[in-house]
Amino acid sequence: MAGTVALDITLTTIGGESRPLEEWVTTFHLASVVLDPFTNESSWVLKPAARILEAFRGADVRVNLVLTCSAEEATQFLGPLADQFLVFCDPERTFVRGLGVQALPAFVFVRGDGSVQAAAEGWNPVEWRQVAKSIADNTSWIAPTIPGPGDPSPFHGTPALG
Repeated sequence: MAGTVALDITLTTIGGESRPLEEWVTTFHLASVVLDPFTNESSWVLKPAARILEAFRGADVRVNLVLTCSAEEATQFLGPLADQFLVFCDPERTFVRGLGVQALPAFVFVRGDGSVQAAAEGWNPVEWRQVAKSIADNTSWIAPTIPGPGDPSPFHGTPALG
């Protein structure tokens, strides 16, 4: 996992708005769940990811999903969640590579200076809980319960770079 991610990496929303990371973190840090919609593992964690991000919606953090696909594919994969969260599309996996993530799904907390404050790869509820605690501590918020009812058993994830 990288210690910092370059602030000049461009993130593009599902709606096509592109900005460098530096502009996305001007006001709020990022709490990102990174998913590969072409794997079963990312679909298994979609409900827990939405629940966790929803718990941070009022905190001083920009909750979002990052999908390693096109906007059309992201919309198809996410269904109604595409309208409920800020969604970035990273088909070339530039942001993923910049984070230094090795396995997806991943839960990553990026501070306004580009530092990766906390990260978890694959679905390990203990590690995701640590990321949530880091977000909560930094934003004076309450971390959600992880794992929650119906969450999947732990798994390693799939290679982040495809």
